Amino acid sequence: MESANANGANSKKTVTLGDGDTTTRSAPDAESSAANTRTRPEDVQYAYNKTRQAFLASDLDIAVTHWRRLIGLLGTRRSNFTHGRGLWIAPCHGVHTFAMTFAIDVVYLDVDRTVVHLEENVRPWRVTPVLMNACSVLELPLHTIFSTGTSVGDNIELAIESGNKVAA
Repeated sequence: MESANANGANSKKTVTLGDGDTTTRSAPDAESSAANTRTRPEDVQYAYNKTRQAFLASDLDIAVTHWRRLIGLLGTRRSNFTHGRGLWIAPCHGVHTFAMTFAIDVVYLDVDRTVVHLEENVRPWRVTPVLMNACSVLELPLHTIFSTGTSVGDNIELAIESGNKVAA
């Protein structure tokens, strides 16, 4: 849920944590670049499969603006999207890999951050299924789904950690 300031710009964002708690944090300002999705450089963002006790991404970028969701991983080099990296796109019901130069894994999540669908080895110039029961997706390096044993029904924790406090 977002609130708008007097200018109509989003100023606060309420985020639901993996354990069901909610928190409010300032949205990134419009001056920041689309590629810089972190609130502050010292923040650590991650995706953790609580069911399998495995990190899907320990360095997670977040795409929540229209422009950032549209761009996704376009322009990212394969050498920069290695094990431990990821992109969380919300809201999202499906993705494309138009103009990409490498394959990815895609994990579809529902509102409770439960895995509802998996797409492995999505090659460039493909479109994944559009699933209305998904509210967000994780784009991950190739073979992440296999190496972590992620399956439909797994619960995923998505978080932004600032210092020792979970902030999103």
